[in-house]
Amino acid sequence: MVWFITCVVILGLFIFDFFAHVRVAHEPTFRESATWSAVYIGLAIAFGFLIWWQWGGEYGGEYFAGYVTEKALSVDNLFVFTVIMASFAVPRMYQQKLLLIGIVMALIMRAGFIALGAAAINTFSWVFYLFGVFLILTALKLARESGHEKEAEVERENRLVTLVRRFVPTTDTYDGDRFVTRIDGKRAVTPLMLALVAIGFTDLLFALDSIPAIYGLTEEPYIVFTANAFALMGLRQLYFLIGGLLDRLIYLSVGLSIILGFIGIKLMLHALHKNTLPFINNGNYVDVPEISTGMSIGVIAVVLLITTVASLIRTRGRTADRPST
Repeated sequence: MVWFITCVVILGLFIFDFFAHVRVAHEPTFRESATWSAVYIGLAIAFGFLIWWQWGGEYGGEYFAGYVTEKALSVDNLFVFTVIMASFAVPRMYQQKLLLIGIVMALIMRAGFIALGAAAINTFSWVFYLFGVFLILTALKLARESGHEKEAEVERENRLVTLVRRFVPTTDTYDGDRFVTRIDGKRAVTPLMLALVAIGFTDLLFALDSIPAIYGLTEEPYIVFTANAFALMGLRQLYFLIGGLLDRLIYLSVGLSIILGFIGIKLMLHALHKNTLPFINNGNYVDVPEISTGMSIGVIAVVLLITTVASLIRTRGRTADRPST
């Protein structure tokens, strides 16, 4: 019943968002974006305190740690969305619809990964080793990435779009905010649909990073799902609110790499504590210290604060060099 009510409420919020803000194509003002970003962040915080009240401080802390981590990863992903919007020259007034559908797609895909992750963890405790190694490798890769490398990554992902163009009739012109139009009586896919395909594919890749990361903070599928859902809600408004600041957050990837590496180490320690692999300590658990939820929240908050402030100080006075759309 809790799962059912939660899913209905989240679905209702997305439906409200569509009819209240997205159905009529327009470019949101700064005031609109700021107001609704604050509303969704407020809802996320209120939900966290609800978890705290209903199930205790441990679960409440795990939710907040997961929410902050997923929100930070989502902000980094906004840079890729910006490049996709620019590469397809999506008009600003149509970007809201594209982002909202992309976010819903992301949540659906993440729900699938959450279910698979929960099943794997319940069946094989050694999965924590895999998650830990994966996150550490991801952290190393992210630490080496630059903005240009992210743009190159988008170009590689857009090969899927090239494949779609080969087998599906397409047009290079927009027809309002429609995904499919008619040319000489025949249906053709618009660039808006191609941009949605690119965003959907990147959502899939983002889920591969975010789900192992949050499972390093909590083993409760409900907390994993709700933290992801609330982190994604309001992302559309955040895109328009801080779009010009994205290029100034030059150390965000470094901060996220530190966080993912930290969570990867936390997972490895947890895996050793629950060890059942016969070639490690004869299949017995290894008596190693585990990182508490409180320490996790502290590390995540401090790293994000330092990297954000350092980025803004380093780029003070710089004009945002944002891709034009």
